[in-house]
Amino acid sequence: MPAHDLRGELDAFLRVHERPLIDFRRDLHAHPELGFVEHRTTGRIAARLTEAGLDPVPLPRGTGLICDIGNGDGPTVALRADIDALPLPDEKDVPYRSTVNGVCHACGHDVHTAIVLGTGLFLARQARAGLLPGRVRLIFQPAEEVMPGGALRVLEAGGINGVDRIFGLHCDPRLEVGRLGLRVGPITGACDKVAVRVAGPGGHTARPHLTADLVFALAKIVTELPAALSRRVDPRSSLSLVWGRVQAGSVANAIPDDGVAEGTIRCLDEQAWHEAPDLFKSLLDSVAIAYGVEAEMNYVRGVPPTINEATSVQMLRDAAGRVLGPDAAVPTPQSLGGEDFGWYLESVPGAYARLGVRTPGDTSTVDIHQGTFDVDEKCIAAGVGVLSATALTALWDGCRAPADEAAQPVTA
Repeated sequence: MPAHDLRGELDAFLRVHERPLIDFRRDLHAHPELGFVEHRTTGRIAARLTEAGLDPVPLPRGTGLICDIGNGDGPTVALRADIDALPLPDEKDVPYRSTVNGVCHACGHDVHTAIVLGTGLFLARQARAGLLPGRVRLIFQPAEEVMPGGALRVLEAGGINGVDRIFGLHCDPRLEVGRLGLRVGPITGACDKVAVRVAGPGGHTARPHLTADLVFALAKIVTELPAALSRRVDPRSSLSLVWGRVQAGSVANAIPDDGVAEGTIRCLDEQAWHEAPDLFKSLLDSVAIAYGVEAEMNYVRGVPPTINEATSVQMLRDAAGRVLGPDAAVPTPQSLGGEDFGWYLESVPGAYARLGVRTPGDTSTVDIHQGTFDVDEKCIAAGVGVLSATALTALWDGCRAPADEAAQPVTA
Protein backbone atom coordinates (compact mmCIF):
# COMPACT_ATOMS: atom_id res chain seq x y z
CA MET A 1 0.00 0.00 0.00
CA PRO A 2 1.34 3.48 -0.79
CA ALA A 3 2.86 5.37 2.11
CA HIS A 4 0.13 7.85 2.89
CA ASP A 5 -1.46 8.82 6.19
CA LEU A 6 -4.53 6.54 6.13
CA ARG A 7 -5.27 6.97 9.81
CA GLY A 8 -5.06 10.75 9.50
CA GLU A 9 -7.35 10.70 6.48
CA LEU A 10 -9.85 8.51 8.33
CA ASP A 11 -9.76 10.79 11.37
CA ALA A 12 -10.44 13.82 9.17
CA PHE A 13 -13.29 12.02 7.41
CA LEU A 14 -14.88 10.84 10.67
CA ARG A 15 -14.70 14.29 12.25
CA VAL A 16 -17.21 15.33 9.62
CA HIS A 17 -19.15 12.10 9.08
CA GLU A 18 -19.28 10.23 12.40
CA ARG A 19 -22.27 12.17 13.74
CA PRO A 20 -24.29 11.83 10.49
CA LEU A 21 -23.54 8.09 10.45
CA ILE A 22 -24.75 7.76 14.04
CA ASP A 23 -27.91 9.68 13.10
CA PHE A 24 -28.35 7.39 10.09
CA ARG A 25 -28.06 4.33 12.33
CA ARG A 26 -30.59 5.77 14.77
CA ASP A 27 -33.04 6.45 11.96
CA LEU A 28 -32.81 2.81 10.85
CA HIS A 29 -33.16 1.67 14.45
CA ALA A 30 -36.34 3.71 14.88
CA HIS A 31 -37.80 2.33 11.63
CA PRO A 32 -36.83 -1.37 11.50
CA GLU A 33 -38.04 -3.67 8.74
CA LEU A 34 -38.17 -7.45 8.59
CA GLY A 35 -36.47 -9.58 5.95
CA PHE A 36 -37.53 -9.01 2.33
CA VAL A 37 -39.66 -5.96 3.22
CA GLU A 38 -36.77 -3.54 3.85
CA HIS A 39 -38.10 -1.00 1.33
CA ARG A 40 -37.62 2.15 3.41
CA THR A 41 -34.19 0.99 4.54
CA THR A 42 -33.11 0.30 0.96
CA GLY A 43 -34.38 3.70 -0.14
CA ARG A 44 -32.51 5.51 2.62
CA ILE A 45 -29.24 3.78 1.74
CA ALA A 46 -29.70 4.41 -1.98
CA ALA A 47 -30.44 8.09 -1.41
CA ARG A 48 -27.30 8.61 0.67
CA LEU A 49 -25.08 6.84 -1.86
CA THR A 50 -26.62 8.78 -4.73
CA GLU A 51 -25.99 12.08 -2.90
CA ALA A 52 -22.31 11.07 -2.78
CA GLY A 53 -22.22 10.67 -6.58
CA LEU A 54 -22.38 6.87 -6.55
CA ASP A 55 -24.70 4.64 -8.57
CA PRO A 56 -26.48 2.09 -6.33
CA VAL A 57 -28.30 -0.77 -8.08
CA PRO A 58 -31.30 -2.30 -6.28
CA LEU A 59 -31.55 -6.08 -6.19
CA PRO A 60 -34.17 -7.52 -8.56
CA ARG A 61 -36.83 -8.14 -5.92
CA GLY A 62 -36.82 -4.60 -4.56
CA THR A 63 -34.96 -4.78 -1.24
CA GLY A 64 -31.22 -4.62 -0.78
CA LEU A 65 -28.76 -3.11 -3.24
CA ILE A 66 -25.25 -3.24 -4.64
CA CYS A 67 -22.96 -0.29 -5.29
CA ASP A 68 -19.55 -0.36 -6.97
CA ILE A 69 -16.81 2.16 -6.21
CA GLY A 70 -13.77 2.66 -8.44
CA ASN A 71 -12.83 1.40 -11.89
CA GLY A 72 -12.51 -2.07 -13.30
CA ASP A 73 -8.71 -2.23 -13.23
CA GLY A 74 -7.23 -4.41 -10.50
CA PRO A 75 -9.03 -6.73 -8.08
CA THR A 76 -12.53 -6.35 -6.67
CA VAL A 77 -13.21 -6.49 -2.93
CA ALA A 78 -16.73 -6.79 -1.55
CA LEU A 79 -17.98 -5.46 1.79
CA ARG A 80 -21.31 -6.81 3.04
CA ALA A 81 -23.89 -5.41 5.45
CA ASP A 82 -27.18 -7.08 6.38
CA ILE A 83 -30.11 -4.68 6.67
CA ASP A 84 -33.07 -6.55 8.20
CA ALA A 85 -34.43 -6.46 11.75
CA LEU A 86 -35.93 -9.10 14.05
CA PRO A 87 -39.55 -9.77 15.11
CA LEU A 88 -38.86 -8.68 18.70
CA PRO A 89 -40.23 -5.75 20.74
CA ASP A 90 -37.77 -2.96 21.52
CA GLU A 91 -37.45 -2.79 25.32
CA LYS A 92 -35.01 0.15 25.51
CA ASP A 93 -35.84 3.61 26.80
CA VAL A 94 -33.91 5.62 24.21
CA PRO A 95 -34.90 8.44 21.82
CA TYR A 96 -34.36 6.15 18.82
CA ARG A 97 -36.48 3.28 20.16
CA SER A 98 -38.32 1.32 17.47
CA THR A 99 -41.54 2.92 16.27
CA VAL A 100 -42.69 -0.39 14.74
CA ASN A 101 -44.59 -2.60 17.16
CA GLY A 102 -42.91 -5.96 17.65
CA VAL A 103 -39.95 -5.26 15.35
CA CYS A 104 -36.48 -4.26 16.52
CA HIS A 105 -32.86 -4.06 15.39
CA ALA A 106 -31.77 -6.47 18.12
CA CYS A 107 -28.82 -7.92 16.19
CA GLY A 108 -26.97 -4.77 15.16
CA HIS A 109 -27.79 -4.81 11.46
CA ASP A 110 -28.49 -1.09 11.63
CA VAL A 111 -24.91 -0.66 12.86
CA HIS A 112 -23.52 -2.91 10.11
CA THR A 113 -25.40 -0.86 7.52
CA ALA A 114 -24.12 2.47 8.84
CA ILE A 115 -20.55 1.12 8.89
CA VAL A 116 -20.58 -0.16 5.31
CA LEU A 117 -22.25 3.07 4.17
CA GLY A 118 -19.58 5.14 5.90
CA THR A 119 -16.84 2.94 4.48
CA GLY A 120 -18.26 3.42 1.00
CA LEU A 121 -18.33 7.20 1.41
CA PHE A 122 -14.70 7.23 2.56
CA LEU A 123 -13.52 4.90 -0.21
CA ALA A 124 -15.32 7.00 -2.81
CA ARG A 125 -13.10 9.90 -1.71
CA GLN A 126 -10.07 7.63 -2.03
CA ALA A 127 -11.15 6.69 -5.55
CA ARG A 128 -11.48 10.32 -6.56
CA ALA A 129 -7.95 10.91 -5.25
CA GLY A 130 -6.58 8.04 -7.33
CA LEU A 131 -5.85 5.88 -4.26
CA LEU A 132 -8.15 2.95 -5.07
CA PRO A 133 -6.33 0.45 -7.34
CA GLY A 134 -9.40 -1.58 -8.22
CA ARG A 135 -13.02 -1.77 -7.25
CA VAL A 136 -14.94 -2.03 -3.99
CA ARG A 137 -18.43 -3.49 -4.09
CA LEU A 138 -20.81 -2.57 -1.29
CA ILE A 139 -23.44 -5.25 -0.70
CA PHE A 140 -26.45 -4.21 1.38
CA GLN A 141 -28.15 -7.57 1.78
CA PRO A 142 -31.75 -8.25 2.79
CA ALA A 143 -33.07 -10.98 5.05
CA GLU A 144 -30.06 -12.39 6.86
CA GLU A 145 -32.44 -13.54 9.61
CA VAL A 146 -34.62 -15.53 7.18
CA MET A 147 -33.43 -19.06 6.37
CA PRO A 148 -31.74 -19.87 4.04
CA GLY A 149 -30.80 -16.18 4.00
CA GLY A 150 -30.90 -13.22 1.66
CA ALA A 151 -27.31 -13.93 0.61
CA LEU A 152 -28.78 -16.37 -1.90
CA ARG A 153 -30.71 -13.49 -3.50
CA VAL A 154 -27.44 -11.60 -3.89
CA LEU A 155 -25.79 -14.64 -5.46
CA GLU A 156 -28.74 -15.16 -7.82
CA ALA A 157 -28.41 -11.54 -8.96
CA GLY A 158 -24.70 -12.00 -9.74
CA GLY A 159 -23.75 -9.86 -6.77
CA ILE A 160 -20.34 -11.44 -6.26
CA ASN A 161 -19.49 -12.05 -9.93
CA GLY A 162 -15.93 -10.84 -10.42
CA VAL A 163 -15.34 -10.45 -6.67
CA ASP A 164 -11.90 -11.62 -5.53
CA ARG A 165 -12.41 -11.34 -1.77
CA ILE A 166 -15.26 -10.48 0.62
CA PHE A 167 -15.41 -9.17 4.18
CA GLY A 168 -18.07 -8.59 6.80
CA LEU A 169 -18.43 -7.48 10.43
CA HIS A 170 -20.91 -8.39 13.15
CA CYS A 171 -21.58 -6.61 16.44
CA ASP A 172 -20.29 -8.49 19.48
CA PRO A 173 -21.40 -7.14 22.88
CA ARG A 174 -18.78 -9.33 24.60
CA LEU A 175 -16.00 -7.16 23.12
CA GLU A 176 -15.26 -3.55 24.03
CA VAL A 177 -15.28 -0.83 21.39
CA GLY A 178 -11.90 -0.76 19.65
CA ARG A 179 -11.52 -4.56 19.64
CA LEU A 180 -11.92 -6.87 16.67
CA GLY A 181 -12.52 -10.60 17.20
CA LEU A 182 -10.79 -12.78 14.59
CA ARG A 183 -10.57 -16.50 13.90
CA VAL A 184 -9.18 -18.60 11.04
CA GLY A 185 -11.48 -21.42 9.97
CA PRO A 186 -15.08 -21.88 11.14
CA ILE A 187 -16.34 -18.86 13.06
CA THR A 188 -20.09 -19.64 12.87
CA GLY A 189 -21.87 -22.90 12.26
CA ALA A 190 -24.18 -24.39 9.70
CA CYS A 191 -27.81 -24.33 10.78
CA ASP A 192 -30.60 -26.43 9.24
CA LYS A 193 -34.17 -27.13 10.35
CA VAL A 194 -35.64 -30.62 10.47
CA ALA A 195 -39.20 -31.80 11.06
CA VAL A 196 -40.17 -35.44 11.61
CA ARG A 197 -43.74 -36.69 11.35
CA VAL A 198 -44.38 -40.16 12.75
CA ALA A 199 -47.50 -42.14 11.85
CA GLY A 200 -49.03 -45.41 13.08
CA PRO A 201 -52.44 -47.12 13.46
CA GLY A 202 -53.13 -45.79 16.96
CA GLY A 203 -54.98 -47.74 19.63
CA HIS A 204 -55.70 -48.25 23.32
CA THR A 205 -52.93 -47.83 25.87
CA ALA A 206 -54.06 -51.11 27.47
CA ARG A 207 -53.02 -53.02 24.35
CA PRO A 208 -49.83 -51.46 22.94
CA HIS A 209 -48.73 -54.87 21.62
CA LEU A 210 -51.64 -54.84 19.17
CA THR A 211 -50.64 -51.56 17.59
CA ALA A 212 -47.55 -49.39 17.27
CA ASP A 213 -46.68 -47.46 20.41
CA LEU A 214 -46.19 -44.20 18.57
CA VAL A 215 -45.29 -42.01 21.56
CA PHE A 216 -42.62 -44.46 22.66
CA ALA A 217 -41.26 -44.60 19.11
CA LEU A 218 -41.24 -40.80 18.89
CA ALA A 219 -39.42 -40.63 22.22
CA LYS A 220 -36.78 -43.03 20.88
CA ILE A 221 -36.32 -40.85 17.79
CA VAL A 222 -36.00 -37.73 19.93
CA THR A 223 -33.43 -39.30 22.29
CA GLU A 224 -31.50 -41.70 20.07
CA LEU A 225 -30.93 -39.60 16.95
CA PRO A 226 -28.84 -36.87 18.64
CA ALA A 227 -26.65 -39.53 20.28
CA ALA A 228 -26.34 -41.56 17.07
CA LEU A 229 -25.41 -38.52 14.99
CA SER A 230 -22.63 -37.63 17.42
CA ARG A 231 -21.19 -41.14 16.99
CA ARG A 232 -21.39 -41.25 13.19
CA VAL A 233 -19.42 -38.09 12.38
CA ASP A 234 -16.05 -36.71 13.37
CA PRO A 235 -16.54 -35.05 16.80
CA ARG A 236 -14.42 -32.13 15.59
CA SER A 237 -17.29 -31.13 13.29
CA SER A 238 -19.36 -30.25 16.41
CA LEU A 239 -22.51 -31.60 14.75
CA SER A 240 -25.48 -31.35 17.10
CA LEU A 241 -29.21 -31.99 16.88
CA VAL A 242 -31.42 -30.17 19.40
CA TRP A 243 -35.20 -30.52 19.41
CA GLY A 244 -37.37 -27.49 20.02
CA ARG A 245 -40.86 -28.95 19.64
CA VAL A 246 -42.33 -32.41 20.28
CA GLN A 247 -46.05 -33.09 20.12
CA ALA A 248 -48.26 -36.20 20.06
CA GLY A 249 -51.66 -37.24 21.36
CA SER A 250 -54.44 -35.51 23.23
CA VAL A 251 -55.61 -37.94 25.96
CA ALA A 252 -53.85 -40.19 28.44
CA ASN A 253 -55.41 -43.55 27.51
CA ALA A 254 -55.17 -43.49 23.70
CA ILE A 255 -52.08 -44.17 21.59
CA PRO A 256 -52.16 -41.45 18.93
CA ASP A 257 -51.84 -42.14 15.23
CA ASP A 258 -49.38 -39.33 14.56
CA GLY A 259 -46.80 -37.10 16.23
CA VAL A 260 -44.18 -34.53 15.30
CA ALA A 261 -40.75 -33.41 16.41
CA GLU A 262 -38.96 -30.29 15.14
CA GLY A 263 -35.46 -29.06 15.79
CA THR A 264 -32.22 -27.72 14.38
CA ILE A 265 -29.02 -29.36 13.21
CA ARG A 266 -25.82 -27.34 13.58
CA CYS A 267 -22.19 -28.07 12.77
CA LEU A 268 -18.86 -26.38 12.03
CA ASP A 269 -17.60 -28.66 9.26
CA GLU A 270 -18.65 -28.15 5.65
CA GLN A 271 -18.38 -31.82 4.65
CA ALA A 272 -20.43 -32.94 7.65
CA TRP A 273 -23.03 -30.31 6.75
CA HIS A 274 -23.35 -31.63 3.21
CA GLU A 275 -23.68 -35.22 4.45
CA ALA A 276 -26.09 -34.51 7.32
CA PRO A 277 -29.46 -34.95 5.49
CA ASP A 278 -28.70 -38.44 4.16
CA LEU A 279 -27.21 -39.53 7.47
CA PHE A 280 -30.20 -38.20 9.41
CA LYS A 281 -32.62 -40.00 7.08
CA SER A 282 -30.88 -43.36 7.43
CA LEU A 283 -30.82 -43.12 11.24
CA LEU A 284 -34.47 -42.02 11.34
CA ASP A 285 -35.57 -44.96 9.18
CA SER A 286 -33.67 -47.47 11.31
CA VAL A 287 -35.40 -46.31 14.52
CA ALA A 288 -38.85 -46.10 12.90
CA ILE A 289 -38.62 -49.62 11.48
CA ALA A 290 -37.59 -51.02 14.86
CA TYR A 291 -40.81 -49.75 16.46
CA GLY A 292 -43.23 -50.35 13.60
CA VAL A 293 -44.05 -46.75 12.70
CA GLU A 294 -43.68 -44.71 9.54
CA ALA A 295 -41.46 -41.64 9.72
CA GLU A 296 -41.44 -38.79 7.23
CA MET A 297 -38.62 -36.23 7.23
CA ASN A 298 -38.73 -32.64 6.07
CA TYR A 299 -35.14 -31.36 6.05
CA VAL A 300 -34.78 -27.64 5.29
CA ARG A 301 -31.35 -26.32 4.40
CA GLY A 302 -30.46 -23.21 6.35
CA VAL A 303 -26.95 -21.82 6.02
CA PRO A 304 -23.50 -23.38 5.65
CA PRO A 305 -20.73 -22.81 8.18
CA THR A 306 -18.87 -19.51 7.85
CA ILE A 307 -15.26 -20.58 7.28
CA ASN A 308 -12.71 -17.77 7.33
CA GLU A 309 -9.75 -17.92 4.97
CA ALA A 310 -6.37 -17.32 6.64
CA THR A 311 -5.05 -14.63 4.27
CA SER A 312 -8.26 -12.62 4.59
CA VAL A 313 -8.13 -12.87 8.39
CA GLN A 314 -4.57 -11.54 8.29
CA MET A 315 -5.75 -8.58 6.20
CA LEU A 316 -8.33 -7.77 8.86
CA ARG A 317 -5.69 -8.13 11.57
CA ASP A 318 -3.28 -5.82 9.76
CA ALA A 319 -6.04 -3.28 9.16
CA ALA A 320 -7.15 -3.31 12.79
CA GLY A 321 -3.57 -2.79 13.93
CA ARG A 322 -3.16 0.11 11.54
CA VAL A 323 -6.27 2.09 12.48
CA LEU A 324 -7.23 0.87 15.98
CA GLY A 325 -3.88 0.01 17.50
CA PRO A 326 -1.54 -2.97 17.82
CA ASP A 327 -3.66 -4.75 20.45
CA ALA A 328 -7.02 -4.29 18.71
CA ALA A 329 -7.25 -7.75 17.12
CA VAL A 330 -8.08 -10.51 19.61
CA PRO A 331 -9.01 -14.20 19.26
CA THR A 332 -12.72 -15.00 19.16
CA PRO A 333 -14.42 -18.34 19.85
CA GLN A 334 -16.38 -20.45 17.42
CA SER A 335 -20.14 -20.19 17.55
CA LEU A 336 -22.84 -22.62 16.42
CA GLY A 337 -25.08 -19.69 15.56
CA GLY A 338 -26.05 -19.51 11.89
CA GLU A 339 -24.93 -16.70 9.56
CA ASP A 340 -25.66 -16.60 5.84
CA PHE A 341 -22.30 -14.92 5.13
CA GLY A 342 -21.19 -18.55 4.79
CA TRP A 343 -22.89 -18.71 1.37
CA TYR A 344 -20.45 -16.09 0.06
CA LEU A 345 -17.43 -17.92 1.45
CA GLU A 346 -18.45 -21.06 -0.42
CA SER A 347 -17.75 -19.10 -3.62
CA VAL A 348 -14.94 -16.63 -2.86
CA PRO A 349 -12.29 -16.31 -0.14
CA GLY A 350 -12.92 -13.86 2.64
CA ALA A 351 -13.44 -13.43 6.35
CA TYR A 352 -16.04 -12.45 8.90
CA ALA A 353 -15.04 -10.59 12.07
CA ARG A 354 -16.67 -9.68 15.36
CA LEU A 355 -16.72 -5.96 16.13
CA GLY A 356 -16.58 -4.78 19.73
CA VAL A 357 -19.65 -2.68 20.66
CA ARG A 358 -19.48 -2.73 24.47
CA THR A 359 -18.70 0.50 26.32
CA PRO A 360 -15.36 0.10 28.13
CA GLY A 361 -16.00 -0.73 31.78
CA ASP A 362 -19.61 -1.84 31.19
CA THR A 363 -20.30 -5.07 33.13
CA SER A 364 -23.83 -5.79 31.88
CA THR A 365 -24.66 -9.08 30.17
CA VAL A 366 -26.86 -7.91 27.29
CA ASP A 367 -26.62 -10.20 24.27
CA ILE A 368 -27.81 -10.00 20.68
CA HIS A 369 -31.37 -11.10 19.85
CA GLN A 370 -32.70 -9.41 22.97
CA GLY A 371 -35.03 -6.41 23.04
CA THR A 372 -32.59 -4.61 25.34
CA PHE A 373 -29.64 -4.90 22.93
CA ASP A 374 -27.83 -1.65 22.12
CA VAL A 375 -24.31 -0.53 21.27
CA ASP A 376 -21.74 2.10 22.15
CA GLU A 377 -22.00 4.10 18.93
CA LYS A 378 -18.26 4.78 18.86
CA CYS A 379 -18.16 1.32 17.28
CA ILE A 380 -19.38 2.85 14.00
CA ALA A 381 -16.20 4.90 13.56
CA ALA A 382 -14.12 1.85 14.53
CA GLY A 383 -15.93 -0.31 11.99
CA VAL A 384 -15.51 2.26 9.21
CA GLY A 385 -11.80 2.42 9.96
CA VAL A 386 -11.34 -1.36 9.96
CA LEU A 387 -13.32 -2.02 6.77
CA SER A 388 -11.72 0.90 4.92
CA ALA A 389 -8.21 -0.23 5.83
CA THR A 390 -9.07 -3.86 5.04
CA ALA A 391 -10.43 -3.03 1.60
CA LEU A 392 -7.39 -0.93 0.76
CA THR A 393 -5.03 -3.62 2.05
CA ALA A 394 -6.78 -6.28 -0.02
CA LEU A 395 -6.73 -4.12 -3.16
CA TRP A 396 -3.08 -3.13 -2.93
CA ASP A 397 -1.93 -6.64 -1.98
CA GLY A 398 -3.99 -8.07 -4.82
CA CYS A 399 -2.26 -5.75 -7.27
CA ARG A 400 1.20 -6.98 -6.34
CA ALA A 401 2.47 -9.96 -8.31
CA PRO A 402 3.80 -12.87 -6.25
CA ALA A 403 7.61 -12.82 -5.91
CA ASP A 404 8.17 -15.89 -8.06
CA GLU A 405 5.86 -14.52 -10.79
CA ALA A 406 7.47 -11.06 -10.74
CA ALA A 407 10.93 -12.62 -11.16
CA GLN A 408 10.02 -14.24 -14.49
CA PRO A 409 11.22 -12.39 -17.60
CA VAL A 410 8.59 -11.15 -20.04
CA THR A 411 8.73 -13.12 -23.30
CA ALA A 412 7.04 -12.54 -26.62
